[in-house]
Amino acid sequence: MNREATGLAGVRTVTYETLGSTNAEALALARARERGPLWITAKSQSAGRGRRGNAWVSTPGNLYASLLLTEPSAPRDAPQLSFVAALAVHDALSRAAPPLAPALKVKWPNDLLLGGDKLAGILIEGESQPVFTVAIGIGVNCVSHPGNTNHPATDLAAAGAALTPEQVLAALVPAMSERLAQWRSGQGFASIRADWLKRAAGIGEEIRVRLPERELAGRFRGLDEAGRLLLEGADSIETVIAGDVFALGPR
Repeated sequence: MNREATGLAGVRTVTYETLGSTNAEALALARARERGPLWITAKSQSAGRGRRGNAWVSTPGNLYASLLLTEPSAPRDAPQLSFVAALAVHDALSRAAPPLAPALKVKWPNDLLLGGDKLAGILIEGESQPVFTVAIGIGVNCVSHPGNTNHPATDLAAAGAALTPEQVLAALVPAMSERLAQWRSGQGFASIRADWLKRAAGIGEEIRVRLPERELAGRFRGLDEAGRLLLEGADSIETVIAGDVFALGPR
């Protein structure tokens, strides 16, 4: 482990060769009374995970990082951090690889797409003891991507952008600080929401939303004021709190 007191945008970082999960390590450090902001990165993960407990393939060469935040907001506002983080990743990659910027889109609730394929994923996790803590986990496919996934994936190298995890992190750390300042612990979410919608994939298009117990289909009409997806059906608009979004097509 290599601990840096300062470095990237003046924010502390802890770097590991390998971890089970950077998010799990961030929360373990919080339970040991570490306080954020603190970035935790690993060159590989043995137990990386995405939303709903899905495995996140974590081979060397890609970025695996988590930002530990201590009492970033009221707990009820913490889910908004998925939008904050998505914008930060979009900002970072747009700056680090400008030719890719027009093809980068955010996907509800917490992915980044490149040309319609998944390039990065975000996982927000929190704990209330000993103080309210949030870990923002971010994975960016730099040189490889998994196959046989529900949503097609890609990586930066395949798109012609030869960026190392270190270069992506160097762009991400200040971008995240800027977006957190804009968010202001939830007070600035309206501004975050507006910026997210400008970069969103699928607005006005037919989509499918997979829930644990059922699947919905309709037209993506945007987000409500709390960040919930608005899905227009034949007779009404339904509000979706959480789910997995897919383009409407063959099942």
